[in-house]
Amino acid sequence: MKALVALPILLFAVAAYAQNPSDAQIAQIVVTANQVDIDAGKLAESKATSADVKAFAKQMVTDHSGVNKQATALVKKLHVKPEPSDTSKSLAQGGKDNVAKLKGMKKGPAFDKAYIDHEVDYHQAVLDAMDKTLVPSAQNAELKDLLVKVRPAFVAHLEHAKMIQSKLGK
Repeated sequence: MKALVALPILLFAVAAYAQNPSDAQIAQIVVTANQVDIDAGKLAESKATSADVKAFAKQMVTDHSGVNKQATALVKKLHVKPEPSDTSKSLAQGGKDNVAKLKGMKKGPAFDKAYIDHEVDYHQAVLDAMDKTLVPSAQNAELKDLLVKVRPAFVAHLEHAKMIQSKLGK
C-alpha cells in the first residue's frame, strides 16, 4: 500500500528532474506544491485524531499558505505568469489522489499514519526537487532567493513529520 501512496510523489520527483523548468514553470510548481499540502492539511485538521497530527496539519496550512502568498506577490512583482508544466500537473494530480484516498479513510490511527507517512515522503520529494532542479534552474535572482529562503521551513516540516511518524509507529 505504501508503494502506491509514494507513486505520485515519485512521478513528481522524476518529472521535476527530467526538465529544466523556466521561471514561470517554477512559479507554478511552487504554488501547486504548497496548495497540495494546504489541501491535505485542511482535511487532516478535521479528520485526524492525534493531537500531534492535528497540530502539524494546522501548521502545514498556515506555513504553506504563507509561502504561497510570498510566491504570488513575487510573480506579480516580476510580471511572471505561472505556467503549467508536466511537473505541476503531475503534482496537482498526486495531491488530488492523496486527498481522495484520505477522504475515503475513517478517522483514527490509520488515517493519522497515512497522512503523516505521505507528509514525510512528500516533503522529502519536494526538497529533492528544490535542490536538484528548481533552485539550479531558477534564472531570476529573487525567485531563487525565495526558494532558498523557504527551504529551511521544508526541512523543519520533514523533521517534524518524521518525529510524529516515529511516535505513531509505536
